[in-house]
Amino acid sequence: MEEFRLQKFLAHSGIASRRAAEDIIAEGRVFVNGKRVTDPAHKVTLKDKVTLDGKTVTITRTRTYIIMNKPLSVLSSASDDRGRTCVTDLVKLDNVRLYPVGRLDYDTQGIILLTDDGDFMQRVTHPKYEMPKTYEALVKGEPKEDDLQKLRDGVELDDGMTLPAKADVIRFKGPNAVVKMVIREGRNRQVRRMLETIGFPVLKLKRAAIGGLEIGDLRPGAWRNMKHSDFEDLFGKNEARKMKFG
Repeated sequence: MEEFRLQKFLAHSGIASRRAAEDIIAEGRVFVNGKRVTDPAHKVTLKDKVTLDGKTVTITRTRTYIIMNKPLSVLSSASDDRGRTCVTDLVKLDNVRLYPVGRLDYDTQGIILLTDDGDFMQRVTHPKYEMPKTYEALVKGEPKEDDLQKLRDGVELDDGMTLPAKADVIRFKGPNAVVKMVIREGRNRQVRRMLETIGFPVLKLKRAAIGGLEIGDLRPGAWRNMKHSDFEDLFGKNEARKMKFG
């Protein structure tokens, strides 16, 4: 009988990434066969009854991977205690419990991934992988080359220095400009704060790509299942071949 460490079991069930699963276990919310377990390395099998907050947790062998164009004014979360619309509300699938992969601001549109695979979430969101994310920001004013160089060098925010970003003006819109930025971090409202710091507040923001996976022609609110080629775009062909996603 196959054995799993408890945090891996939760990750495979789609509850959370392994790292987040460790926190959930440490909080004492997980029971195995009726007994509270706080050790993430505790071994379980498919015959054991695992519950989280009183609800049974099971491993589904078939995984779901979705790419969505998140509209404005939609939360990138699985639920909201204030009743606001979440990205998971836009996907109607039976017997699948999806979670957003990372975050996208409430007032930002663009690509977001959803899955029930905790290992996939970990691979996309963990800081050590520095997954690049591409944004297109309509800013007030027209940044010059010196302004863009500040972004390329990294700027000081209230939570520390950012990693260097790629930054270029790709078009002008009246007295304003659209700046394309590629960052490898996931700080809260990072692109907005970086641009504001150099004197160009964001008027409108869209995330256009994660890794090499682009939003394409999906309209806001639309979604589709990821294809094999999407995993190659996301991770690169060589890396995608080694993985067991999809």
